[in-house]
Amino acid sequence: MGKLHPKVNEFKEFVKKHPKIIKDVRSGQASWQELFEDWYLLGEDDTRWNSYREKSEQKEEKKAEESKNGWMDQVGEIVKKMDANQLQKHITNLSEALGTVQGVISQFQSGKGDTAPREETPKRPSHPFSFRQD
Repeated sequence: MGKLHPKVNEFKEFVKKHPKIIKDVRSGQASWQELFEDWYLLGEDDTRWNSYREKSEQKEEKKAEESKNGWMDQVGEIVKKMDANQLQKHITNLSEALGTVQGVISQFQSGKGDTAPREETPKRPSHPFSFRQD
């Protein structure tokens, strides 16, 4: 017996991954020729093969699809769960920390020996990120 075509070997591997195909052929619901032609033309990822896939495989595919499309939904859920007061506190703390860092940077910049007079920066509100509370 001669060597099999590489595509036939690939189809055999595909059938090994999906044993339900063998059951359908043995029960007369499908023929090997028909299944091979569908596999060759449609490929392994076609929805035609969903009925042969294991439940865990289908769940993994569904999770992969959700992870691609669902990150915006996850962000939306996080925003819904946020406490406005707690968020305000965090923003205030961040604003104060940024103000401190800006102060330190300005001290280092003025310590370089600048002889030119510094322009007075306009006074900024103490909380640039403050939000109105409903």
